[in-house]
Amino acid sequence: MSRTIYCTFLNREAEGQDYQIYPGELGKRIYDTISKEAWSQWQTKQTMLINEKKLSMMNVADRKVLEKEMINFLFEGQDVHIQGYTPPSE
Repeated sequence: MSRTIYCTFLNREAEGQDYQIYPGELGKRIYDTISKEAWSQWQTKQTMLINEKKLSMMNVADRKVLEKEMINFLFEGQDVHIQGYTPPSE
């Protein structure tokens, strides 16, 4: 049975996460307010960041950069900007 939440990223009711996918208080906030759809959008951006900036998840500093970008994207309404990348036009 899926649960419905008010997704603060999408500004509408949407299907919530099945479980807390990120640790700590930030993970609780994501579980309570970020839908599966919004999280999927973040994962796409996250993959771009890791690849384009050559981030290593073994490096604590790189993980902090990624977490800061995640907070900015999901909660502050800031898109991920990668120097030299232009999104495809639709």
